[in-house]
Amino acid sequence: MKNLPMSKKRARASSVPHPGLPLEQRRRIYIGEIVASATPLVLQTLLGSCVAVCLRDPVTGVGGMNHILLPGRCDSARCGVNAMELLINAIMQKGGDRRRLVAKVFGAANVLPGLQSPTVGEMNATFVREFLATERIALVAHRLGGTHAVQVHFRTDTGKTIVHSVNGSRLPAILSAEGAYRCNAENATEGDTILF
Repeated sequence: MKNLPMSKKRARASSVPHPGLPLEQRRRIYIGEIVASATPLVLQTLLGSCVAVCLRDPVTGVGGMNHILLPGRCDSARCGVNAMELLINAIMQKGGDRRRLVAKVFGAANVLPGLQSPTVGEMNATFVREFLATERIALVAHRLGGTHAVQVHFRTDTGKTIVHSVNGSRLPAILSAEGAYRCNAENATEGDTILF
């Protein structure tokens, strides 16, 4: 398993991620979204304490990504269990084989200093590791934790991934989006969201 380092060199190179694909074959995903593709596609997302799981069948080249806000189970794709099940099913519907899936996982940062442990990021990281281990999906690379938000570019057919730290000026927008979704989840009816 590879823990991907953050480097200034990688951040500069990623300003034009995966230049071999035209713009129409790139898609940005947001909190609670899941995308899978059987054709080459670059999926991009921005993560603070959230986690993105990139899954791929290396034989068929079918791959996809989700953007998880909270661990546990709820009726929304913003929660871990549902987001993972939906992504696996979407990849299988496109021709991927669950038995061959490999994973790359990113995010789970503690972007606000002074939060009590375990933070949402730590809980997200624990959830993803445990889910993948239970489902016997190999975790081949990850960049979890730290104190910086990250931008992720994942190419579904090859699995090539570019990850870099985000300019601090974008942090308020990330925190605002995550906070709004988290507030909605915490105000949901009892039983809708289970955190662990």
